[in-house]
Amino acid sequence: MTGSDRTELSGCAEKLIRGRRAVRAFRPDAVPPDTLRAIFSLAGAAPSNSNTQPWRVEVAGGAARDRLAAALQAAHAAQRTSVDFPYDDGMYSAVQRERRAAFGSQLYGALGIGRDDHAARTAYDAESLRFYGAPHVAFLFVAGPADARLAADAGAYLQTLLLAMTAYGVDSCPQGLLSFYADTVREELGVPDGQLLVGVSFGYADAAAPVNRVTTERAALEATTTFHA
Repeated sequence: MTGSDRTELSGCAEKLIRGRRAVRAFRPDAVPPDTLRAIFSLAGAAPSNSNTQPWRVEVAGGAARDRLAAALQAAHAAQRTSVDFPYDDGMYSAVQRERRAAFGSQLYGALGIGRDDHAARTAYDAESLRFYGAPHVAFLFVAGPADARLAADAGAYLQTLLLAMTAYGVDSCPQGLLSFYADTVREELGVPDGQLLVGVSFGYADAAAPVNRVTTERAALEATTTFHA
């Protein structure tokens, strides 16, 4: 590969990776079946330890998506949570909490929800269980125990999937909240085993929605990476 080839390829990668963003308002238009198959086939090229590929993906659209959204909202209303990978706000460091707070301020500001309007924030969280109006949702399961090493491989698949969607002009939003109802998802989709790591709502962005104009910053390279020589 020549230097010019590398420059051209890196430019494409830069555009793809930096162009991906989370979308929280979708049009109802479905993604064509051939595009769906192409995206998930490409995502399957993700790396994993010893090529174990410890992931299982369940994709819902149409009536299955609608039934699932209703079941998730019912579980939420009944406070019937079931989490495979433990979650605790205390796991975040001080700087991570600052980043979360800054993002929350941007998000709820775009939605016109005040900082202390807890009822509106709670209602928005509940509505997000309808996948922000996206016509499709994918659930990423770890095929095995809720182990951090297996989850790391599934994380590599997740990023590959998100970039594959971006490459095909499909918008997406990974939603950790969807994993808080793992038993509901398994029951509705007939999944006998596997640990639910995350859900991804996807389709085509509603460009007119103010929430889709929220942009997030990334930490400087020096804040996250050290080069040793």
